[in-house]
Amino acid sequence: MDIAYIPSPSRGVLYLGPIPLRAYAFCIILGVVVAVWLGSKRWVARGGAKHTVGDIAVWAVPFGLVGGRLYHVITDGGRLYFAEGKNPWDALKIWEGGLGIWGAVALGAVGAWIGARRRGVPLPAYADAIAPGIALAQALGRWGNYFNQELYGRSTTLPWGLEIDKTLPNGEVVKGVYQPTFLYESLWCVGVALLVIWADRRFTLGHGRAFALYVAAYTVGRFWIEWLRIDDAHVYFGLRLNDWVSIAVFVGAVAYFVIVGRKRPGREDPASIDPAAQEERDAAAEADEKAGKADGKAEEKADGKPVLRKPAGPVDGKPAAETAGEDVKNPI
Repeated sequence: MDIAYIPSPSRGVLYLGPIPLRAYAFCIILGVVVAVWLGSKRWVARGGAKHTVGDIAVWAVPFGLVGGRLYHVITDGGRLYFAEGKNPWDALKIWEGGLGIWGAVALGAVGAWIGARRRGVPLPAYADAIAPGIALAQALGRWGNYFNQELYGRSTTLPWGLEIDKTLPNGEVVKGVYQPTFLYESLWCVGVALLVIWADRRFTLGHGRAFALYVAAYTVGRFWIEWLRIDDAHVYFGLRLNDWVSIAVFVGAVAYFVIVGRKRPGREDPASIDPAAQEERDAAAEADEKAGKADGKAEEKADGKPVLRKPAGPVDGKPAAETAGEDVKNPI
């Protein structure tokens, strides 16, 4: 009896007339939507305005895409785009895959910093709110690798092995069953998102510690998943470049988590993290006040008689504290 392996898609692009609809791009876009949606819910729960996350994401997302592509091109471009027989213009074809998470997070943070400054929002608080959403965006984005049939692992006979059948640009045919590293990383990122959400609620993480936890947890998974991959990579002292980066980033994230936890325990004051939220609260209070005045005038006009208030003293045997300020019509 043959083992039913995970089949790869026959193609990763559909055409709507002359317009190509690429699965890789769709996975990235869906990930961004989920990250902004979840980040907005978490930001509002922390006392922020509901549109702040989306406004900052307008800066963070483009910077992140550029950073992710730059990291990929700088670390892998020598042999993929600039070697003899390669086309350097292919470095711009982002839809064919090739986004480095380290570059995406680093340059995306620069974009988020710009957006946060424009909104008067502390970047660490924003990072804490968006952290689980970033992990889920990565989980969805990895399915783009599935549709492109790329970044798979070693050969395997496991029942969840991934069938690959593709022709490389150089004409080489790759056919076999391999470790589905895209699936491993996708599931790991979902677990990281759940971990951050739980820890954030349990320990009231703030000042960037929820984001640091996301980074540290992700790098642990990325380290062993990277070890399974067989795509070409720079190797130093027996480890792939991304493994070394994972180690360095893990150490930095843990150090930040511990140091900030000692210096600034707890979470930011909800009333101070987002000026736009205070403006929304002030506007809502003003609207309620106007509505209350309008209701009072409507009640007064209902029977053509003015609304009288009971005296502050006892009325009908009730203490003054219970009757003061009550509105009555035609008191006897």
